[in-house]
Amino acid sequence: MLLKNVTQDIVFEKLGEILRCHPEICPCARCQLDIAAIALNHLQPRYVVTDLGEVMTRTGSLDAQISVDTMLELTKAIAIVSRFPRHAENSDHK
Repeated sequence: MLLKNVTQDIVFEKLGEILRCHPEICPCARCQLDIAAIALNHLQPRYVVTDLGEVMTRTGSLDAQISVDTMLELTKAIAIVSRFPRHAENSDHK
């Protein structure tokens, strides 16, 4: 068994979708992690310890409100990280 926050997986899935559609957003690992961390700090965690729990939680994640909340927090986080990126100065993704 493994303790898992399904919200984290959902955030990274949605962030990947956003990055594919918006090439102007820095895709470096540091910016992605900063965006995810900010968003996750504002979203309700959904912890599971079994595969069935993950399936049930993911089914619930199809709920429109969860998707809206996730996209809203990611949008806010992207705005923050875009204004104040913390990737290395020599990064190709400034």
